Amino acid sequence: MKISVLSYCCALSHLRFASYCCALSRLRFAFAAIVVIGFCATAQAHDIITTPVTWDREISRIFYSRCIACHREGGTAFSLVEYKETFPWRTAIKEEVLERRMPPWGAVKGFGDFRNDQALTPEQLELITSWSQGGSPEGEEKDLPDKDKLDEMMKESVWFGNEPRADHRPGEIVASGDLKLIKSFTLDGLLLKTLPANSSFQVIAELPDGRIEPLLWIDGYKPQFAHPFLFRNPLELPAGTVISGIPSGTSVALLPVLPEKARKE
Repeated sequence: MKISVLSYCCALSHLRFASYCCALSRLRFAFAAIVVIGFCATAQAHDIITTPVTWDREISRIFYSRCIACHREGGTAFSLVEYKETFPWRTAIKEEVLERRMPPWGAVKGFGDFRNDQALTPEQLELITSWSQGGSPEGEEKDLPDKDKLDEMMKESVWFGNEPRADHRPGEIVASGDLKLIKSFTLDGLLLKTLPANSSFQVIAELPDGRIEPLLWIDGYKPQFAHPFLFRNPLELPAGTVISGIPSGTSVALLPVLPEKARKE
């Protein structure tokens, strides 16, 4: 069978066009794959923001009043003053605060009511958890607390000034084991003087009328973070009250209320 030159040329043109279309399709597919891969890599490189909680508006205020007395330049631990310093530690911070290891208060929250309580509230824990798990956004600079108020906020920490406040007081009573008061005593707080490592115990006051007053539940207390536990309102303990729960090898100072002049100073 004879094939005309015209037919041959036409067939050849169709074959070349089909090859071009096939190559173009492969090129388009490869380009689309590169775009998708690049998009995925970009998405993985940045946390997806799923929380309204920001460093500037909420988290910085918690840290300034509870953390940076120690976690700052010249403090006893690495700095967490700025967002860029805190962001790499966000997951570790969440784990530490949820385990109640930080801030190092050393007592079970809710057993006794203390005016210098350093333990984070459930609301603060929820904010930190939401921020850590939700992409840890920075927020807007206008929401940051004023820097000139920083020292005032840090004073809420019992470790402000780089040194623990031992707070020994004239007239304090040191208890080791059970102690029965022979006269009435106005109790302003407790200070641990000696205790074994990894101690956990509950101190209570048994009043003469049979009432029980929870005083302090020690758990995870670290002597290097020594501080007093000061009650929100002083407790009036009548004569005959028994302080119990202090284990062998541990001594606890019962702190009296300071005179009005000393409290103002």
